[in-house]
Amino acid sequence: MLNIIDRYITKLFVSYFLGSIIVVATLFIAIDAMTTILKFDVTMGTVIAYYAYSLPAIIHQMMPVACLIATVFTLSGMNRSNELTALFSMGTSLARISAPILVIVICMSIFLLTIGDWLLPALNQKKNYVYYVDIQKKPGLYSTVKTNKIWYRAKNIILNIKTLNAESASAQGLSLYYFNDAWDLVQTISAENLKINGRSWLLNKGSVTLFAEESSFPMTQGFETKEVEMEPDTFDLQQSTNSADVMTMGQLKSFIVKNKEAGFDTLQYEVDYQSKISFAFAGFVMTFIGIPFCARHTRQGGMATNIGIVILLVFVYWTLYSSALTIGKHGTIPPILAAWAPNILMITASIFLLIRQKK
Repeated sequence: MLNIIDRYITKLFVSYFLGSIIVVATLFIAIDAMTTILKFDVTMGTVIAYYAYSLPAIIHQMMPVACLIATVFTLSGMNRSNELTALFSMGTSLARISAPILVIVICMSIFLLTIGDWLLPALNQKKNYVYYVDIQKKPGLYSTVKTNKIWYRAKNIILNIKTLNAESASAQGLSLYYFNDAWDLVQTISAENLKINGRSWLLNKGSVTLFAEESSFPMTQGFETKEVEMEPDTFDLQQSTNSADVMTMGQLKSFIVKNKEAGFDTLQYEVDYQSKISFAFAGFVMTFIGIPFCARHTRQGGMATNIGIVILLVFVYWTLYSSALTIGKHGTIPPILAAWAPNILMITASIFLLIRQKK
């Protein structure tokens, strides 16, 4: 009999989950697309392409909310129809009733961690390309991060950076290639490391090579420090190279190791690495924290109350999660604690409520 009940609960939960993810994702895309269309002069084909690449990431972001909505609506619906009361009278605990839901969500979390890590970075790169090239019409701002090398174009300058640390505004292994209007190479500048201060870049330990028309050989001169003025659109270089979003966990881990070896502060990337894992299980956490609120007496509230509970729980969790990541990126707490503390706190609170829950 419990197998029949499990299938019944599973069917309810899956239907609510699919409905929730469709509604939430559609609302998010509709609002964001309207903003994009009003802000930029873009064709409908470009908008469709951008959100087609964005859709998996949106579903990834909205899945914890959809899990919570499906859990609350499934168990609350069973409570209103006295199905929970009947199961409790048979000696079935709330934990056992919720077991099919938790199994489904934990399987989805593992799937999200594996497939999402393989799929999302590639789609984020394509999405970034459409955004910077087709929507903003600034192809120079698009850069693809592969392992630890960044190529970037600003007007008649092409630059290559071996490693970039956006938080500390510093980089290592810079090569600048200057071209004239006919795209003939006229000058190159290389430096071991640099500090970025707006348009002003302070280069250390490098060399300048000039390719003059009147000379058959290039002229090279070394320097200890040199300040160069960059184009205004290079201000967004740090923002457009958010490598955590476009790298798999393996690539991000290798990126962290190489930046550490170069002497850069990798705290932000370490938090991002841990958050990739912890966020995959956010759906399980949201499901778990929703269960204790679904078995209350029906006189304690109806559908409006359940919707209020969903909004409140989402707000509390995301406040804790975003605050912990911010604190972690400032070095107040270790990266692993910053990423996992909200999950642990919410699960602990849910267990406490479940223990006190009356059948």
